Amino acid sequence: MAFDGITVANLKKDFERLLVGGRIYKIAQTESDELFITIKLSYEAAQQYGIKQTKLVLSSDATLPLVYLTEETKNSPMTAPNFCMLLRKHIQNGRIVSVSQPGGLERIIRFEVEHLDEMGDLRHKVLLIELMGKYSNIIFTDEEDTIIDSIKHIPASVSSVREVLPGRKYFIPSQDKADPLSTNADEFSSLVLSKPMPIFKAIYGAYTGLSPIVAQEICFRADVDADKGASSLTSSEAAAIYRAFDRVMQDVKDASFTPAIYYDGEAPREYCSVPLTIYGFDPGISEQALEDHGIKLMPNISDLIRNYYAEKSVYTRSRQKSVDLRKIVSTILERNVRKLDLQTKQLKDCDKMDKYRTYGELLNVYGYSAHEGDKEITVNDYNTGKDITIPLDPTLSATQNAKKYFDRYTKLKRTREALEEQMKEVSETIEQLESVSNSLDIARSEADLSQIKEELAASGYIKSGSQGKKGTRDKQKSRPFHYVSSDGFDIYVGKNNLQNDELTFKTANGGDWWFHAKKIPGSHVVLLTGGKEVPDRAFEEAAALAAFYSKGKNQEKVEIDYLHRKDVKKPGGAKPGFVVYYTNYSMAISPDISGLKLLSE
Repeated sequence: MAFDGITVANLKKDFERLLVGGRIYKIAQTESDELFITIKLSYEAAQQYGIKQTKLVLSSDATLPLVYLTEETKNSPMTAPNFCMLLRKHIQNGRIVSVSQPGGLERIIRFEVEHLDEMGDLRHKVLLIELMGKYSNIIFTDEEDTIIDSIKHIPASVSSVREVLPGRKYFIPSQDKADPLSTNADEFSSLVLSKPMPIFKAIYGAYTGLSPIVAQEICFRADVDADKGASSLTSSEAAAIYRAFDRVMQDVKDASFTPAIYYDGEAPREYCSVPLTIYGFDPGISEQALEDHGIKLMPNISDLIRNYYAEKSVYTRSRQKSVDLRKIVSTILERNVRKLDLQTKQLKDCDKMDKYRTYGELLNVYGYSAHEGDKEITVNDYNTGKDITIPLDPTLSATQNAKKYFDRYTKLKRTREALEEQMKEVSETIEQLESVSNSLDIARSEADLSQIKEELAASGYIKSGSQGKKGTRDKQKSRPFHYVSSDGFDIYVGKNNLQNDELTFKTANGGDWWFHAKKIPGSHVVLLTGGKEVPDRAFEEAAALAAFYSKGKNQEKVEIDYLHRKDVKKPGGAKPGFVVYYTNYSMAISPDISGLKLLSE
């Protein structure tokens, strides 16, 4: 989710409320494209919000531009860069007199600062941040909009449309898009409803500051398929789309924001400053009920941004650090799948062995009727009562031909027995590697990855490396997911095969319940009964966890096997996570765990 104009409007509202009247106390350039500005709040704001100062973070990073308030600190270089020194000279100790968002919903925030110059005269300067992806910038101008300097210089050789250099006039980069806050039904119709493209694309393509998810939300509120062509809407659909659009824009005009993070399981997948009913937001239910549906309301947009990107980075870093393991697992898995395919074909060739045995037996019985030099003999098969023609080697006697067929039979029999043993081993390897692949999808931390490495090393897939004390600490930190059902029952989910074995055979008692996705890779899930009778809802919630933490999590329904733990067995010498059971119950359930509370992971 990139910064859109609505997020910027929410930030502007908070900054206006908190920062106007405050004085710029310190300015630090912590990165080449990032500023940390400490602001002492006005007396009124300090009394109202209970804090005396805050820090404003402005980042024009090309991959992730951000603006937010924080109480955290960050080290800055010993020698301040030139842009930072310039800002200190002009606006340090200056007072913020206004915060605005120029151009309707442009992704720009404008801070106007008044200060005293060298002669003691009151002057005004402007600090702007443009949040536009790779074109993001922090620009410092005078009150006449002449650029004094910027954190990134953009010469004509880089952009022929707009230079960002000292002495040039500042203007908002044109996007040929309309302002959604000042539109009307007629303009909306001409800009959006005539486009030969999906309606949601037509909406965010026509207006500045709207993201795809907000456009999809507008379509959802209007009960219109977001992928339906804009020019093919009926008059009633077009009217519904505009009404939904107008309601969202009215909330922005009224600064009626509801900042919230939307989760997919434990992973943050989206955020927005307006309610996303497309993800189940219902303003009529309690905050706790929203959290149960994977929606976390935030007290302000700055907290949202900090939390969202911090949580998102955990999953991103985990995914990046697991790349090498995924490649190893994928390579070995593909190799074993090819090996199993080849063995399956070889096994099919062994089907001829029973025919060769029959040929040998029949030649021992009827071989006397064959003549020297015969290339075949037709005899009655006493097993089926039908005649059968047996090919013969004319250079060999009937007895020698019979021995030749028995030799072929024996060879194929040995081959079949060896292949069946090899195929069993390869199948178990494939099952383990598919399970490891699922474990990599579940992994949340380096400690989780460390335990997966341990399993791969123990199985001989990778070299075992010494992890020392740090590795030991990581291993101790990695624990199964711990959920609590709606009825208060503890439910544990293994993150990998080593945890699966420990959960099933050490944590759970014989009377506890065990769950697993049927015939697909997934986690072991145990529902601890504590000797109590378990209600149906707890069974369904544990089954939903087994579905969610399996390779079937994206299916509408997943079939789950469940049974008492005492009926789950581990064969001697079996690979980690491998178990067998012969009697079980089953249920088909949706992998929806939004209503479950995660205690620890």
